[in-house]
Amino acid sequence: MRLAAILRCESIFGCDPLTPADRLDDEEKKAECLVENAGKKITTGKQAECYANEYIGLHLKNMAGGKTYADLGEPQSQLREQVAKVQQTNDPALADLQKQLAEVNAQRDTVFKGETLRGLLLTSYGFSEMGVKAGQAATAMYLGAALLLLLSLAGLVHAIRTPPSEAFAAPAPQPADTVA
Repeated sequence: MRLAAILRCESIFGCDPLTPADRLDDEEKKAECLVENAGKKITTGKQAECYANEYIGLHLKNMAGGKTYADLGEPQSQLREQVAKVQQTNDPALADLQKQLAEVNAQRDTVFKGETLRGLLLTSYGFSEMGVKAGQAATAMYLGAALLLLLSLAGLVHAIRTPPSEAFAAPAPQPADTVA
């Protein structure tokens, strides 16, 4: 239920998403990036990846026995059917089944939100990596443009300094062939 509290905190109060270092549990402390970024706001792609995989991913694995949103759909459907049958017969087990259904509904809702948030953070990370690659490509293009500018300027200087009568890259004269 810790993940549910974190998700509620983020969506309602807008509190800082990364837990301070003194509040990380032993399992969370195993992830170096969590310890390094503890208490900080997520401002980089690497931080988003860390939070998505090492924090949310960890808590999603520990929640609901490691089941995913899709995995929880079947037990939820079965419990709904059982509740519907028991309601018709006024069975005393109704309250217990409704409690189980409410728990599965809450788990499924939390897992859905956690998986969605994790996916959004990983998408942010992916786009940040694309931005880094685009920046590297832009730097290479600027360097190429600077090289071409220097070569153009060298060509212009050469054109100005070379007299018009001098041929550029003319073949060397060959000695005349003698007929024997």
